[in-house]
Amino acid sequence: MRYARQKILDLGMTDRRLTFGMTDVLLIVMAIIWGINYSAVKYGSVIFSPISFAWLRVVIAAATLMIVAVARRKPWPAWQDAVGLIGLGIFGNGVYQLLFVGGVSRTRVADAALIVASAPAFIAIISWLRGVEQVRQRAVIGILLSILGVGIVITGNSYVPQQRGTLLGITLVVCAVLLWSIFSVSLRQYTFRVNVIHVNAFTMLGGLLPMLFITPKVLSGSSWRTISSMGWAAALYSSVVSIGVAYLFWYRGVRVLGPTRASMYGNLQPIVAILVAWVVLHETPTVWQGAGASAIVGGILLTRA
Repeated sequence: MRYARQKILDLGMTDRRLTFGMTDVLLIVMAIIWGINYSAVKYGSVIFSPISFAWLRVVIAAATLMIVAVARRKPWPAWQDAVGLIGLGIFGNGVYQLLFVGGVSRTRVADAALIVASAPAFIAIISWLRGVEQVRQRAVIGILLSILGVGIVITGNSYVPQQRGTLLGITLVVCAVLLWSIFSVSLRQYTFRVNVIHVNAFTMLGGLLPMLFITPKVLSGSSWRTISSMGWAAALYSSVVSIGVAYLFWYRGVRVLGPTRASMYGNLQPIVAILVAWVVLHETPTVWQGAGASAIVGGILLTRA
């Protein structure tokens, strides 16, 4: 009986993975939110310091998510799952946020967004090595095409010396992508048995733990009274919307589509990020970026076909 029930669930999950539905729509909205977030992080890390901004967005997001989790009055996860989620959150939210914000603050928005767009390749490799997913040939082609798009844009940017990001910034973003990839694959097992609100809340609670080590420095080295309303708006967007809301869409995508296919929607981020940075930060897009963006979109279509 248990075997038959599992087969039915597997068939239902397969149908949902192969058809375009609400999960796909939510992942597209997620990509738009995260694409805008690059400019918010870039702006916020200037108004605050990069470390202060990373600390602030994790603290606000964790507090918001825990309040929502308590208010919903859903059954809490087993203590083993809660501990596991907190442990994953230490790296997937805490250390990741420090690396991500530090990297974005030291390089161009387009460069950072396009490096993050390579995450599906790492996720697919890790998923395959851990036996979580079998990557189809068409999906491999889509991933390679997306990586090609990333390479095109970064190569194009290298021809404009004044627009080159620092090596440190690029290195920090690459390390953040590796952490995010491991976090995403490891998280999937919890999304089947733990409510998505609790997944988000407990992993973000784990993200608070690394922040405790830098709290004295942040609180003593920041002039909070001088922060403008736009600075606080960037912090709220980057925490409540980018983490609190978009992460819910991401966790649903990981559960329904799997980490590799869900991550492919993240490749829409560079397109949104480049356009927003052009308007808000006056980072002029290039022909190379347009060619790379086309390859990225083509990769997404191949992966979901």
